[in-house]
Amino acid sequence: MKAYVFPGQGAQFSGMGKDLYDKSELAKELFHSANEILGFEISKVMFEGTDDELKQTKVTQPAIFLHSTILATCLGDQFTPDMVAGHSLGEFSALVANKTLSFENGLSLVYKRALAMQRACEMQQSTMAAILGLDDARVEEICAAIDGIVVAANYNCPGQLVISGALPAVEEACIRLTEVGAKRAMILQVGGAFHSPLMEPAREELAAAIEATNFNQPICSVYQNVTAAAVTSPDEIKRNLVAQLTAPVRWTQTMNQMIVDGASEVIEVGPGKVLQGLFKKVDRSFPCSSAEI
Repeated sequence: MKAYVFPGQGAQFSGMGKDLYDKSELAKELFHSANEILGFEISKVMFEGTDDELKQTKVTQPAIFLHSTILATCLGDQFTPDMVAGHSLGEFSALVANKTLSFENGLSLVYKRALAMQRACEMQQSTMAAILGLDDARVEEICAAIDGIVVAANYNCPGQLVISGALPAVEEACIRLTEVGAKRAMILQVGGAFHSPLMEPAREELAAAIEATNFNQPICSVYQNVTAAAVTSPDEIKRNLVAQLTAPVRWTQTMNQMIVDGASEVIEVGPGKVLQGLFKKVDRSFPCSSAEI
C-alpha cells in the first residue's frame, strides 16, 4: 500500500516550485491562480525570494502548500494513494491531495491559518526547542513540572521531540532536560509557540473559517496529527484540523500506525526529504522516495 506524505514548515527553499512551473502548463496555471487568490505574487517569492522572505509565516505556509499540492496534481494518474498524512501544515496539502478540499479552498484556509498564527505569535514572547536523545515520557514529565506554559508539540521520531511554549518556560525546560540526559536541547528559529495553548486565538479564528468551508468525502484515509489514526469522515476531519493548532503533532505515532495498517512504501510530496528521514528512524529498511514529474 502506498502512503503519500506531505511536509510542513521548515522545508522551504529559494527556487522551490520553479521546476514545476517550467515543466508543466497545469502547474503554471495553478501558480497564476494562487497569485490571484492570495493577492500577491507568491510564485515570484518562491522562485526568487531570499531565505528571510521565505521564512515569514504568511509566505512559508502557502509556499510549501503550493509546492506539495501542485506537484501532487501534476502527477496525474501516477498519484495513487492508499493513505495520506501531512506534518502540521502538510495536513492541508494531504487533504487537497485526497480530494477532501479543493485547491482553492485549501489555499485560502492555509493563508488564513498562517495570518492567524502570526497574530497569535505577536501576543507573547514564545518559542520552540528540539529535544534529542530522551524518551518522550521523560520530556513530558519535565515540562509538566515547570512553572509556565511549555508542552510537547511535535513527536517527530523516536528520540526527537519538539517542545513549545512561553520563552522563559522553554528556556528553563532546555536546562532541566539537558541536566537529565538530553543529548541536545536546542531553541529553534521559529516565529512562536506552534501546537501549544498559546495558539488558542489562532485556533478560534481558524475554526470559523473551517466551519464555513466545504469538505468532501476523501478518496482515501488521512492520518491526522491529533489522533494519529485513519479518518475518512469529513466532519471528524474538520474537528481534528481545528484541534491541531493547539495540540501536538503525533508524527511518530502516525508513522507507526501507517505501517501497522499496511503501508509498504512512503512517497514524500513537496520540498525536501525530512519526512523520509523520519520514517527511516522508525525502520531503516522502509522504502522511501520523493515524488517527481
